[in-house]
Amino acid sequence: MSSVNDVLEQIAIQLRLSHWKLATAESCTGGLLGATCTAISGSSMWYAGGCVTYTNALKQTLTSVSEETLDTYGAVSVEVAREMCVGVAKVCEAQVSISTTGIAGPTGGTESKPVGTVCIGCSVDGETHASQFHFQGDRQSVRDQAVQASLEMCLSMLRRNADAR
Repeated sequence: MSSVNDVLEQIAIQLRLSHWKLATAESCTGGLLGATCTAISGSSMWYAGGCVTYTNALKQTLTSVSEETLDTYGAVSVEVAREMCVGVAKVCEAQVSISTTGIAGPTGGTESKPVGTVCIGCSVDGETHASQFHFQGDRQSVRDQAVQASLEMCLSMLRRNADAR
C-alpha cells in the first residue's frame, strides 16, 4: 500500500493532465480529506474545494442528497455516499469528487452498522462508484483509513478513465 502522499501526488498528476478539478464532501472524516488535499503545495491547481456535511440537513442542502434516500438507507450508506459525491461535484463544478460518510466511533455504531463502517463515493467524469468499508481501530485510525481508501479509490477510477480515453 502506498502512502497517502504518494497516492495524492498521483491523483494530482492525473488531474493536472486532464485539466480537471477535485471536490470533496465529508461527514465522518470531518474535513480531513480536504485538509490532506490542501497540504500539498500547488493543490489550488486541481482542488476546487469541499464541504463537511455532518448533519443530514446539510447533506441535503449542500450535496442534494434526497430525503427519501436518507430515510430509506440511512446516512451511512453507499446510496448516500453516491449522492453526496454527485452533488458536491455539481456545486463545486468539478469533474472528480469524493465523499465519505460513516461511523468513526467510539460511539454511534449499531449491529447492522458497527463502528468503523464507512461508505465512500467517487465520481470521475460522470462515472460514479460507491463502496462500504469496515475499518478497525480508534476514531482517528478509522478516519485516517477512510481518507487513504477514498484517495486510492479515486486514483483507481482516474487511471481507468485515462485508459479508456
